[in-house]
Amino acid sequence: MSLVLDPAAQDLLFREARTANTFTDEPVTDEQVQAIYDLVKFGPTAFNQTPLRITLVRSPEARERLIKHMAEGNQPKTAAAPLVAILSADNEFHEDLPALLPHFPQAKDMFFAERPVRENSALLNAALQAAYFIVGVRAAGLAAGPMTGLDFAGVQKEFLDDDHTPLMVVNIGKPGEDAWFPRSPRLAYDDVVTTV
Repeated sequence: MSLVLDPAAQDLLFREARTANTFTDEPVTDEQVQAIYDLVKFGPTAFNQTPLRITLVRSPEARERLIKHMAEGNQPKTAAAPLVAILSADNEFHEDLPALLPHFPQAKDMFFAERPVRENSALLNAALQAAYFIVGVRAAGLAAGPMTGLDFAGVQKEFLDDDHTPLMVVNIGKPGEDAWFPRSPRLAYDDVVTTV
């Protein structure tokens, strides 16, 4: 059985796409980022919650503040990328639920009144949204370099607040020279899928 998505799009989004390690100096515009978000915001989440928050690091001063919290191997990539985004989970996402889930506004208090429950849900659903965001970057013809090698507490203190949990930092731009490491292996279907 074939997929509905044409092979070129499959390659762009998945088979040929990899984490970029170098970028050209071509800028990434706010319009591009908005187009990416306006596409990926439709990805499914539990209760239609939208806990992902995106902090675009554009100024040289903010970039320097971020670089010091990145793992040593990630610092040069973060310094050179045209755009860097900090993806975080908003632990107070439930405040938007009455508008996002108008047929069930009581979900806000029924399921998410307790902070630990919100934090777990925000982390899972923001991670889903982060994955959609990475695929959206690829759909825009750009490359993403998602990284979790960073001082999470430092990034939170420097750029966020106690209501936002950092998930990752993503470098974004057109891939540069020698942007890709060789493709790493993936598990086969039979190694992953079980039928019961």
